[in-house]
Amino acid sequence: MAKTVLVTGGNRGIGAGIVEKLASENWNIVFCGRTEEAEQQTRVKELEEKYGIKALYIQADISSGRDRETLFRRILEKFDTLDALVNNAGVAPLVRNDLLEMTEESFDRVMNINLKGPFFLTQKIGKYFAENGIKGTIVNIGSISATVSSISRGEYCLSKAGIGMMTSLFAVKMAEFGVNVYEIRPGIISSDMTKTVKEKYDRLIAEGLTLQPRWGLPEDIGKAVAMLLRGDLAYSTGQVIHVGGGMDIARL
Repeated sequence: MAKTVLVTGGNRGIGAGIVEKLASENWNIVFCGRTEEAEQQTRVKELEEKYGIKALYIQADISSGRDRETLFRRILEKFDTLDALVNNAGVAPLVRNDLLEMTEESFDRVMNINLKGPFFLTQKIGKYFAENGIKGTIVNIGSISATVSSISRGEYCLSKAGIGMMTSLFAVKMAEFGVNVYEIRPGIISSDMTKTVKEKYDRLIAEGLTLQPRWGLPEDIGKAVAMLLRGDLAYSTGQVIHVGGGMDIARL
């Protein structure tokens, strides 16, 4: 019987790559985002027909407690259970401001969506796993920005550094319930979030920013998520998986 996974922010970019890969491995898919549900129905049908799985798209802003409640309720109404969570939803600042010019409004928006929302969604689903004896899997999508400073988007870096600690915290707590928790830390990935800086990173990659001289793709992240949900690293809870072409390796 196919298991069910929730992928937040699964309607575009990295999230869409994760959804595609997991559907190809026979996971029933729930994905959410802020676009209207009518706009995603074609995608839902394509996934179901292509892979023979069940799919559901739910419009939800994970920074909203009400939306998180609705999201969880609708998942159980359709699938009766949930077996895995992929916290992928995230945003960059609307405006890349210097650190000394960052606004509280931008800070709050990024932290609410990138850290607060995933934290409390994980708390809710973690309780569900614990109370129902489900040995599920939780995967958080972090970023190289957790450790690489970018002063034009400091709020994003802070939010992803928080995801790193959140991964450790939930790995410790959920271990007693047999639930593994991981973080995947992408590098430079080709997506709508990075299209505005494509020229910059084309140049940096050509100059050796990454050991493997290419952009990462959403499918690269999807493969890593699938590996973790299959249980290929079942004895490695709490670990960070870098998917950045070697960008994280310090070099002289």
